[in-house]
Amino acid sequence: MNEARRRWAADALLAGVLLVIGMGGTRAAGLVQERPVTAFTFVLVAVVALSLVVRRSWPLVTLGVAAVGVSIYLSLGYPYGPIFFSFLVSVYTVARHRPLKPAAIAAGAALTVLLVHTVVDGNTMGLGPAAAWVAVPFAVGVTVRISREAAAQARDDLARRYADEERLRVAQEVHDVVGHGLSAINMQAEIALHLLGKRPEQAEAALTAISRTSREALDELRVTLALVRRTREGETRAATAGLARLDDLVARMSETGVPVEVEVTGDRRDLPAAVDLAAYRVVQESLTNVLRHAGAASATVRLAYLPEEVSVEVVDTGRGAAGPPGGGHGLVGMRERVAALGGEFTAGPVEGGGFRVYARLPLP
Repeated sequence: MNEARRRWAADALLAGVLLVIGMGGTRAAGLVQERPVTAFTFVLVAVVALSLVVRRSWPLVTLGVAAVGVSIYLSLGYPYGPIFFSFLVSVYTVARHRPLKPAAIAAGAALTVLLVHTVVDGNTMGLGPAAAWVAVPFAVGVTVRISREAAAQARDDLARRYADEERLRVAQEVHDVVGHGLSAINMQAEIALHLLGKRPEQAEAALTAISRTSREALDELRVTLALVRRTREGETRAATAGLARLDDLVARMSETGVPVEVEVTGDRRDLPAAVDLAAYRVVQESLTNVLRHAGAASATVRLAYLPEEVSVEVVDTGRGAAGPPGGGHGLVGMRERVAALGGEFTAGPVEGGGFRVYARLPLP
């Protein structure tokens, strides 16, 4: 059953319940109040109650039928009874499902129609109760509408925030993968061009490295883009990048002429996927910055496996800058990636020359 049918069924059930209550309660009210109860009394009760079947589809029509029906009911001197419950629901529905201004105008008009009986019988004592039967359900309806609109807005804002975070995460992954691959290919291409005329055999090795690096970068890019695809079970495909691929990364850097030394403290072990990926990306982006900006330099990667955290440090012997002022997003991306896991990140020039990147990643 779709949403529209469920609403119709619920409103029909409510109308049926109020109809039964109205039929039984009106007769009892007439006996207690010693007021007349005729066949037309029950017709009015039925019309007002059954108008609630379309209350959410046509709330203003429902309120108009209820107001006119109750006004006629009171003008004929019938007993105060359950017919007011149907009127109460119609006022609430208008306030709940219509904007404030048109809902207030409709409620005011309904109150005016409802007060016709005070002119007919000259009894102004009915002004207060009539106003209450309009004001109270109207206030409740407006309150419910505002609270639900606020909740819906909060859900939309949360969904947008999650979507923005997901886009930023994917953009960062693509930046790291493509940036590193293109930097390595660019360096190897320059080497090949330089050696092509003088030492063609070494140029061929550089071209072979370009082919391998580009293929690996494309494979990793495919896996990264697959992260945004959900399986039918709603699970995200796991990324393959991690510290287990550190040796391949170091080998690619060495082929470009940047010697990299790796120092490991503690016992290597499997890390949570998010921590493992973040540590690898910090090393990858740091070495990419060395390749781009440090000039003729070497780099040292230090990994420390501690009981409650893992730390990554990359130090180079280059010019001591991570890039031109205000250029690039590498350091910003690394800082955000580490902060998202509750870690600490620092980066800056080293006294005496070089640049240092340090990240501490707590283990859950």
